[in-house]
Amino acid sequence: MQPTAWGASPAHNGVGAPAVSAVAALVMDEASGEVLFEKDAHRRLGPASLTKIATAIVALEAGDLERTVDVEFDRSELRRSTLMGLEGGDQFSLRDLLYGLMLPSGNDAALAIGRALSGSDQAFVDSMNELAGRLGLVDTHFVNPHGLGRPGHYSSAYDLALLSRYAMSIGEFQLLASTRYWTASGSRTIGMGNLNPMLGRYTGADGVKTGYTRSAGKTLVVSAVRDGRRIYVVLLNAPSRESDATALLDWAFANHAWP
Repeated sequence: MQPTAWGASPAHNGVGAPAVSAVAALVMDEASGEVLFEKDAHRRLGPASLTKIATAIVALEAGDLERTVDVEFDRSELRRSTLMGLEGGDQFSLRDLLYGLMLPSGNDAALAIGRALSGSDQAFVDSMNELAGRLGLVDTHFVNPHGLGRPGHYSSAYDLALLSRYAMSIGEFQLLASTRYWTASGSRTIGMGNLNPMLGRYTGADGVKTGYTRSAGKTLVVSAVRDGRRIYVVLLNAPSRESDATALLDWAFANHAWP
């Protein structure tokens, strides 16, 4: 699938992109959908918590954000993983759970959202795969809503760029991706901060999601805006993801001219 073009493609001045540590990487111009740089961009790899971009989209498209969710969750389901801090019997709005999903990368929030909206983990994952099919993500398949490594759970740098480009066209998702701190106020109060290392450190960074598992390594999708132009950088299995992202964003903005 070629991404839908929304504007003219930028002109490149011929300066090559910097070397990066990532096993797979991609730089995409939002307005045109043009790929400005790629490295093994269609290779199927573990996305880790970049999975939650799809989880959030499905929830935003299907759910009433003010709906109160009765949390069904047992901490023993998710040992040694990032959590929002939910306990069985908690009550939070779907909006609070989405912030818990995106900011601290709560795997508990992912399960709570899926079970509330679809009734079961599998039914929600089916909706995620339907989304992938609708967007033409041919190198993507989900088996859970949180991204912990499982056989058959994979995506590619190219697909994740398309997914993120679509996600950032949704206003509520932009708020989720760019918010640095949030306090969930339901049956309890839970404060949380955004794990995205680029927010507040790279000028113009306004999303999208970070991830990590032992099998997938460090992963990242970062969105940054300069002079009204948004660029996406996707990195999979990137030991030096922050420096990779910074170098690719700097290169993209410095070496392309938009009409």
